[in-house]
Amino acid sequence: MVLYELIDYATLKMIWWFLLGVLLIGFAVMDGFDMGVGALLPFIAESDIERRVVINTIGPTWEGNQVWFILGGGAIFAAWPPLYAISFSGFYLAMFVVLAAMILRPVAFKYRSKRPDPSWRNAWDWALFTGSFVPALVFGVAVGNVLQGVPFRLDLDLRMTYEGSFFGLFSPFALLCGLLSVAMLVMHGAVWLTMRATGDIALRARRFGSLAAAFGIVLFALGGYLVFTGYVEGFRITSDVDPGMQANPLAKQAIVEGGAWLRNYSVHPILWLAPALGFIGMIGTLILLQTRLEILIFPFSKSAIFGIISTVGVSMFPFILPSSVQPEASLTVWDASSTHQTLFHMLVATVILLPCVLVYTAWVYKILWGKVDEETIERDNHTAY
Repeated sequence: MVLYELIDYATLKMIWWFLLGVLLIGFAVMDGFDMGVGALLPFIAESDIERRVVINTIGPTWEGNQVWFILGGGAIFAAWPPLYAISFSGFYLAMFVVLAAMILRPVAFKYRSKRPDPSWRNAWDWALFTGSFVPALVFGVAVGNVLQGVPFRLDLDLRMTYEGSFFGLFSPFALLCGLLSVAMLVMHGAVWLTMRATGDIALRARRFGSLAAAFGIVLFALGGYLVFTGYVEGFRITSDVDPGMQANPLAKQAIVEGGAWLRNYSVHPILWLAPALGFIGMIGTLILLQTRLEILIFPFSKSAIFGIISTVGVSMFPFILPSSVQPEASLTVWDASSTHQTLFHMLVATVILLPCVLVYTAWVYKILWGKVDEETIERDNHTAY
């Protein structure tokens, strides 16, 4: 027996479905508060020195946090090639907008304080807002489209044809998901500022964070209601599927069915913990923002992100990219993965390297932790931001 057969193919697919979720949640948690802080910047800081305080709360770590985005994209490319090919092709213009915004963000960080001119700095502050708000919105819109199904077809040679348009992505439900994403990350960013900033900035962060948490609770509940009532239909496999099959999305039958995204919850009631954790996290964050228990707020904010993203994953399983125009072409965990050998070798590399990344990240945050205030900025003239 060759080494990679130590773990059977179906188990490796499940492991990588789980790891993909870990990477997406890791990106939302780690880079999410950076985006939330950037989206809040023009509104939460009233003077140049206050804006420098806000920026310096994330200045030392934002570059490292963006690595989670690269890891997520790399994992999709290597573990789920059809998902990478179809999603990046179908959402090409949306991806271009996201990448342009994410390029604008580091440029804004680097150039913002190069000149003392107020108009110069104000322009880059709004660039930083755009580079934070746009990805947060578009990522949520993308999730909303995935839940509704993406308009693509596969021919017998598995060549994809995308039948949608850029503006067609912004349906009412997709926009709802986009606004939920923004609310979730703004809440997370406000919690970060509550812990890292002082004075008026921290007070304003509590107010904005409370509003974002309340808005997120309403949007999450409304999204669940639309799924429950069948306004947003789900997908269901109607044929037998071999979990250990080679990649071939057309080797199954599937249908669109109202309430299909709720089937997993009826079969495995423990999965209700995912949406429950989303609500508990946001409600806990909303309550704790009214107190001085700063050390407890961040875990609740992270729990909200974990619960919301996990809800999408467990609702859709085993689908990862359903097709609204050709349901049998939908990509699932079982029929859209890389080969057995590829998944095994990737897992070995992940087991070795991911703990190193996590340990290093924890060490960096420990070293750089502490409050940022106006006195610190004025005293440390070498501060880059």
